[in-house]
Amino acid sequence: MDEVKQGSRSPRSYGQFCGLARALDIVGDRWTLLIVRELIPGPMRYTELKASLGGIATNLLAERLRSLEANGIVERRLEEAGVVYALTPWGAGLREPMESLGRWGAPLLMTGRGGDSFQPRWLTLALPALLRGTTATPPVELGVETDGFLMVLRVDEGGPSAFVRPDQQPDTIFTAAPEIVVGLAVGGLTIDQALSMGDLQGDRRVLREVFPPGRPTAVVEFPPFATNG
Repeated sequence: MDEVKQGSRSPRSYGQFCGLARALDIVGDRWTLLIVRELIPGPMRYTELKASLGGIATNLLAERLRSLEANGIVERRLEEAGVVYALTPWGAGLREPMESLGRWGAPLLMTGRGGDSFQPRWLTLALPALLRGTTATPPVELGVETDGFLMVLRVDEGGPSAFVRPDQQPDTIFTAAPEIVVGLAVGGLTIDQALSMGDLQGDRRVLREVFPPGRPTAVVEFPPFATNG
């Protein structure tokens, strides 16, 4: 089991002997899980985090990063590009509960983007969550490019995963707007509909294996306010 730092509980602790309560003590503050979301694809510099998160104040970002470091979720590393922030193995374990939370919140996206910001790297968390239960043997890899950002979506016998791999591109790459990619993942668009609004370089069979037609959707039911007019 990965080492967990103790003794760094928030002064606003719930004071409850409960795993959920203690988890919220350290990741429940505003922006905290969104910082973790940014780091899931890989390490980032402070300036990159600030730019990707958009509305967070510099002093608040620094405070949240200090707290995440103190609790063993994030660590600083020295790389060629300088100092970067990265998830520890324990911090990376947040991916599973965050995927579940994102899947639960997916129906809230049906009202559209509106004026909200969007970063294509966020799809590295969203797509595996939405494709939960999809498997492939042998494994397949699909490049998904949106807004100039290329990620690798891999499906094997264990299910889907997504990551950034700059040094090696998959043979098959699907390029489309984020709304098209998400629509395909949730089953709102067919392969043919998505291809009419995007571009596929490579093997169409790979796209069908990653987004198999007729698969059960992983999205939960719509909240009452979304269906009652």
